Amino acid sequence: MTPNDSNTGEGRGELRDQPRTTDGRHTTATARALPEPSPDRTRWLALAIAMTAAFMDLVDVTIVNIAIPSIQRSAHASVSQIQWITAGYALAFAAALITGGRLGDIHGRKRLFLTGIGGFTLASALCGFAANPEMLVASRILQGGMAAMMVPQVLSIVHATFPARERGKVFGLFGAIVGLGAVSGPLLGALLTEWNLFGLEWRPIFLINLPVGVLAWILGRRFITESKAPKALKLDLVGVALVSLGLLMLLYPLTRGRELGWPLWGYLCMAGALVVFAALVSYEKRKAARDGSPLIELSLFRVKSFAAGIAVQTVFGVALGIFFLVWTLYMQIGLGWSPLRAGLTGVPFSLAVSTAAGMSVQKLVPRFGRKVLQAGALVMAAGVLLYLWEAHRYGLAIASWQMALPLIVMGAGMGLIVAPLTDAVLSEVPREHAGSASGLINTVQQMGNALGLGLVSVVFFGEIGDRLAPVQVGRAFVHAFQHALWWVAGIMAAIFLLMSALPKRPAQQTEAAEAEAPAREPELVH
Repeated sequence: MTPNDSNTGEGRGELRDQPRTTDGRHTTATARALPEPSPDRTRWLALAIAMTAAFMDLVDVTIVNIAIPSIQRSAHASVSQIQWITAGYALAFAAALITGGRLGDIHGRKRLFLTGIGGFTLASALCGFAANPEMLVASRILQGGMAAMMVPQVLSIVHATFPARERGKVFGLFGAIVGLGAVSGPLLGALLTEWNLFGLEWRPIFLINLPVGVLAWILGRRFITESKAPKALKLDLVGVALVSLGLLMLLYPLTRGRELGWPLWGYLCMAGALVVFAALVSYEKRKAARDGSPLIELSLFRVKSFAAGIAVQTVFGVALGIFFLVWTLYMQIGLGWSPLRAGLTGVPFSLAVSTAAGMSVQKLVPRFGRKVLQAGALVMAAGVLLYLWEAHRYGLAIASWQMALPLIVMGAGMGLIVAPLTDAVLSEVPREHAGSASGLINTVQQMGNALGLGLVSVVFFGEIGDRLAPVQVGRAFVHAFQHALWWVAGIMAAIFLLMSALPKRPAQQTEAAEAEAPAREPELVH
């Protein structure tokens, strides 16, 4: 656990002000000299609470899509309002993630986690009881902002709570949760919508968060141990403004571009985002030199594993952003399947991701290192190509069971990547920057997803005519789905090449083996 770190930075047991290599890592000698803190006996319960919060966020990202027709019908929402119900969450989430991570470093990860999960639960109640589409949109934006306070603390709590020798197992569980959440959202949304509990139609997809959120808040307050950065930090308000502005200028045109006909101002806005990000980098360098409290620790990018992992995470997010949206449209509109059938079809994928993620970090990565991630990229690409072949062969007559094999192969490939990738990105990050690093990881993943969603207009809708007769819809969507899969396969090949820049083995494996047993348990904050 992270010691009791006051704002004067006088906590004990932290790796601060110690010699580092030129890429920002602590030397092996330092790792030996300063043992890791003794693990708290309640750490696994704390992990379960944090993972529950992460699962709530993952499910909430996808659960809404399946209920969109019901929301549009019963709430009389316009097309623009429907888009903002989904896009508002993603925009608020991405824009506030880095800020949420830094606030956890400053004010305490437990405090921000409880604030985030409490706010997320309240926002879920507001969504469930929304009186009109405008209130629903505003509540979804609040929900995304609260998720941005909650989610970065999950990885930070893991980083601060578990010693290096146990993090492989923890990230395996995290990968399994990611896989389960990726497909559980549509399935759960389909069940709750079709059951129409108490005549509430779509509202239970939000209200289901209430008992889970309240219980997680109560247990989190009791069992999660507080941790924060070991030295005094201040919130970089200018950095917050620049990050939020840059992400908004990039993501808003991507989200609304197709609906608005890709106007010129959208392209100018995205180009302007690059200028804002350049200004952010310049300002953060000056801020770090002046008082050592920048919003984004640019020094993290001198850590090779972090920089390479962030690049892979971004491109991987693009692939997932394209596939999951296109896949849903293909099944429900192209093949005419019900939401429940579409959700059940994804179960083999979810099980494969969870199984492969657990095996990856616990058994395969310790033995084969980086090769496991590279194998995952190739396996996932093979699954995409197999899916493409089956979609072409069977056309509109394809059955759910015929999709099972390519989905299992794809899920296995994703599982081999998702858990050890997080491990690789954070393995050499100093503990005092855990919040900032985890915020960056989640932000670039959301940016990648947004870029993927923007590309859907090109790689999927660009292959579908504007005016289709009802008899033409199915074949047009099947053709567009195949075209999009070629793009996903190409992106996975690019990820395979990028992975060559990752470390051959996570640094924490070596450090865990070399570290001496702790002499005594440090003082903890409760």
